[in-house]
Order: sequence, then structure tokens, then C-alpha cells
Amino acid sequence: MAKRILFATGNENKMKEIREILGDCGLEVLSLKEAGIAADVVEDGTTFEENACKKVTEIALLSPDDIILADDSGLEIDYLNREPGIYSARYLGEDTSYDIKNQALLYRLTGVEKERRSARFVCAIAAAVPGNGVFTTRGTVEGYIGWEMAGSNGFGYDPIFYVDAYGCSTAELTMEQKNALSHRGNALRAMKEELIKKGVLA
Repeated sequence: MAKRILFATGNENKMKEIREILGDCGLEVLSLKEAGIAADVVEDGTTFEENACKKVTEIALLSPDDIILADDSGLEIDYLNREPGIYSARYLGEDTSYDIKNQALLYRLTGVEKERRSARFVCAIAAAVPGNGVFTTRGTVEGYIGWEMAGSNGFGYDPIFYVDAYGCSTAELTMEQKNALSHRGNALRAMKEELIKKGVLA
């Protein structure tokens, strides 16, 4: 039985959310960096699921006794043909700040009414489990793109993504509120259920 879950991210914000949800699973939850594994997987899939599966498959070769989890996530804006989609992290260039990315998207939606600003965060999580192969779960959260950036509790596209339930951006939510509705939280909870169903977690 695996003793550890390794999550393929170097993003500390993501690790906080992951530990909140998987913290009671009885296994140590580490980032690749914390586990001393260096892996640079090229994300060249055409879907969130393909990218996540590629990551866990390659990393499982480096650490075959551990449960490997990886996610691929992004923002889909309906008015912009679901852009930036799988290119969310690389939109306008990988080293471009999210302030610039967010301002660019707001500019592209200038004059567009709320009904046509519908958007969603999507997260696909893949797991590579010793003896159980590779499988995925998906989580989404529906919302809309606001008219300005607001809030400092989130990261990435959170300051422009608004949810009707709270009437504010996801960067204005508390960590507890965000985890309760977030796409990554939904996908992680679904993955936790899958791992329990398969007898990998108690």
C-alpha cells in the first residue's frame, strides 16, 4: 500500500487547498518539491484530462510506489469561444503576470452584458495509483466575468471571476468559502471518493 500522495504542483496556494481536503486521508500529502522530485512535463494535450494524465503517468515512472495526483485547470469564457481554456496558464505568455492577463480579458469583454459573460473554472485531476492504473475526475464552478478586478484572497483569474451565490469575485471569498465551491475542491472531493471506492484510502 502506498504511504504517500504526491501532488504534481509547485504552487503553494494549490497545496493549501489540497491539504485542506485530503488532510484527513491518513497518508502524507507532499508536493513534488517536498518529495525531492524534479519533473518538467510538457503539457501538449488537447483537453484538461489529457494534460493531467500525462503528468501523473510520467511522474509515476519516477516514484512508482506513491499515489501521484496532478491537475490541469483553467478558465473558460463562453463569449470568447471558451478561451483561454487549456492555455489559461500560458495565455499571453507563461511569464505574463495575471494582472496583465486579467486586464486583457476584461478589455476583450468591453461592452458585453452580464448574460453573455458566463464563464467557468474547470479542473481535471488525474491519479496514478500502484496496481490501479490512471483515472480522472472533473470539477467545475459556474460564474461570470466581472467588470473589474477585485479581492486579494485568490490567485490567477480569481479577481475577475464572480459567483452569483456571493455576489463577489472568488478573490474576495474566504479560504473556507472558496474551498466549498471551487472547481479544484469539487474535483478533489470526487477524486477522494474514487480513491475510497477503489480501497486505496480508508
